[in-house]
Amino acid sequence: MKKLSILLFAFVALTGLNSCTSDDDVVFIAQPDPEGISFINSFNANYVLTAATATNVAERFVWNTVDFDVPTNITYQLQGSTDANFGSFDVLGATGENNLAVTVRQLMTLAEDAGLDSDPNTDAPNSGMLYFRVRAFAGTDGGNGLSETSEVKSITVVLPETGEEEEVFKNLFLVGSATATGWDNSATSNNYPLFRDAADPNIYHYTGKLTGGADMFWKLVEVKGQWAPQYGGENGNLLYRATEGDTDPPAIAVSATGYYTITVNLDEMTYTVVPYDASGSTTYATIGIIGDSTPNGWDADQDMTKSEFDPHIWYIKGIELNDGEMKFRADNDWAVSWGGNTAMSGLATSDNGPNIPVSGGTYDIWFNDLTGRYIFIKL
Repeated sequence: MKKLSILLFAFVALTGLNSCTSDDDVVFIAQPDPEGISFINSFNANYVLTAATATNVAERFVWNTVDFDVPTNITYQLQGSTDANFGSFDVLGATGENNLAVTVRQLMTLAEDAGLDSDPNTDAPNSGMLYFRVRAFAGTDGGNGLSETSEVKSITVVLPETGEEEEVFKNLFLVGSATATGWDNSATSNNYPLFRDAADPNIYHYTGKLTGGADMFWKLVEVKGQWAPQYGGENGNLLYRATEGDTDPPAIAVSATGYYTITVNLDEMTYTVVPYDASGSTTYATIGIIGDSTPNGWDADQDMTKSEFDPHIWYIKGIELNDGEMKFRADNDWAVSWGGNTAMSGLATSDNGPNIPVSGGTYDIWFNDLTGRYIFIKL
C-alpha cells in the first residue's frame, strides 16, 4: 500500500509538472493587419530639386503603425522607383518608427534614373513622376513572409534648368507659453524663427530667453497660421505631426526662466536644450542693416526692431532688398559690426567679417547679437 501511494504521488507530480510546462508554452500566431498600411502625410504639388539644396529634407514620409498581433519588432522599409509597377526600386531607408526623412539628393538620384535632367541643351525632360511605397514586415530581415505593403504614391519632381534655380529652405518658428508670442500661431503673429545652419540646412539653432515654470512649454511649426507640420518632443527625441488630423506631439517643458541654446536636427529627429549664460553680454541701443542691397545703400542704416521679450533678438519685417551685400552694425557706427559669407542664413562675426551676399527680394530679417546668427525669410 505504501509503494502504491508513492507511485500515485509521483504520477500526480509528473502530471502537474507537464501541465505547468504546457501553460508556459504560449504560441503566438502572427496575423496580417486588417487595416493595412498607407501614407498619412500631405504632399506638395511638386518638389523642386537643386544641387544647392541637396542636403535638405525634401519630404518626411509618414505612415500608420502596423499591428501583426505578435510581440516582435516591426521594420518599415521605404521604397522609391521610377516605375509605377515597381519592376525595380531603391530602398531609401528602413526604420522601426512610422516616418522617414528623404533628402533632395535622394530624389535627385531617382530623377536621374528616370531620365530627367536640368540641362536646357538636351532633349531630356526636366520634370516627371517618381513613385513610392512603404513595406512593413515582422523582424529585421523580411524573411518570414509576414508583411504589408502600401499602395503606390506618385509625386512630381522638377529639376530647374539653368537660370531657373532658386534655393528653397524650410523655416521653423517657436510657439508656446515659454516663448515671446505664447500660443498665438496666427498668420500675422510674430513667432520667432530658429536660425538655420548655413553648412547643414537640416540643423537649426536658437539662443535666447525662455520663460520657465509650471505649464511653460514650447513647440515648433513650419508655417505660421498652421499647426501642421509641427514638432514636439521628449527626452531629446523630436516628434513630428504631419497633418492637422494627426495626434499632437508633446510640448517641451521649460522649468526655469533663463537663456538657453536650442539645437534641432531634422535629419536625426533630435533636439537639445542647454542653459546659456548671457549675464555679461552687451545690450545695444540700436542695431541696423547697411549695404548696397539696402534702401539707403552704404550711407545710412535701416534700423531693426529690438525684441521687448529678449533684448538680444532683432528683426526687420517686409524689407525690399536689391542684389548686393550688407552687414549688421550697432549704434549707427562701424565700431561694432557683424558680417558673414553665406546668403539667407549664417553665423556673422564682429571682427571685420565679410559682407553678407544678398539676392533681391522682400524679406523678414532676424539677427541674434549674442551669437551673431542671422536668417533671411523670403516673403
